[in-house]
Amino acid sequence: MPIIKNKEQRVAVFVDVQNMYYTARHLYQSKVNFGTILKEAVGDRKLIRAIAYAVKAQMPEEKSFFDALQKSGYEVKTKDLQIFPDGTKKADWDVGLAMDIIRMAPNIDSIILVSGDGDYIPLVEYLQNHGKLVEVVAFGRSSSQALVNKADDFFDLEKISRKILLRFRTK
Repeated sequence: MPIIKNKEQRVAVFVDVQNMYYTARHLYQSKVNFGTILKEAVGDRKLIRAIAYAVKAQMPEEKSFFDALQKSGYEVKTKDLQIFPDGTKKADWDVGLAMDIIRMAPNIDSIILVSGDGDYIPLVEYLQNHGKLVEVVAFGRSSSQALVNKADDFFDLEKISRKILLRFRTK
């Protein structure tokens, strides 16, 4: 059952950029308009903070992408891609994102998590046990069903795919 949203509700948005980027790329051969996601997720409620968590992969278009996120209303937190001696790569923000949410939760009524990653289920449970509403915003086709079921509300981005998906430019 969807939660009741009102103008006095203080919300914060936390975006797992890699999760959204790669989902849009693989499922839709598109990029994501993160600014539109922010507007749709918040609606007419009070936005306290919006943070996008991204990984630096040393790609040429990275700076303009991070700048666009900032212009869309996000604080951007980045970390470097780790490359191990055997060539494997690791980069995720799960713990950093979770810690930021836990630190900010006392001042927020509803946490909006933009990710379909089931690894966030313990975080969702923790927040709910502390009286917080947790909304998950993600693409339904690629979201953890357990995360969707656990959230107080789930917004499937596929419903607004025409608004948020941007086709890659071909040369």
